[in-house]
Amino acid sequence: MNEIILNTEKVLNNKTQSYTIGQLASEFNVTPRALRFYEQKGLLSPKRVGLSRFFSRRDRARLKLIVRGKRLGFALLEIKELLDLYDAGDNQIEQLKETLNHSKSRLSSLSEQKKDVEDTINEMKQVIIQLEKLLDEKGVKA
Repeated sequence: MNEIILNTEKVLNNKTQSYTIGQLASEFNVTPRALRFYEQKGLLSPKRVGLSRFFSRRDRARLKLIVRGKRLGFALLEIKELLDLYDAGDNQIEQLKETLNHSKSRLSSLSEQKKDVEDTINEMKQVIIQLEKLLDEKGVKA
């Protein structure tokens, strides 16, 4: 037990900033369960001391990108592939290129979805106009 306490103090006193699962969950409005899931999938790699997890600044930066990627509609597998390119040793050029390609593809998909939604809205407006007209012809107020 004393070993766990000493190791925990060592991690917390380390010069590099570390974060607990609760701190990151709160900061990024995600659940601790989500953070454990991201760890299981290899997206995050916290240091473990006993049952405690301590996340590095790198993990925090990766989590920020995970949350942003999810908000933009990227799949976790895509996010992991892009994050893993950070360590490619090419000054992040490949990561930037791949992120650009994925972003363009996602934008294209979103644009298509937007057009579909706009078409549906216009069609629904026409249906409403027709229904109101039919009710009006029957002397019924809509």
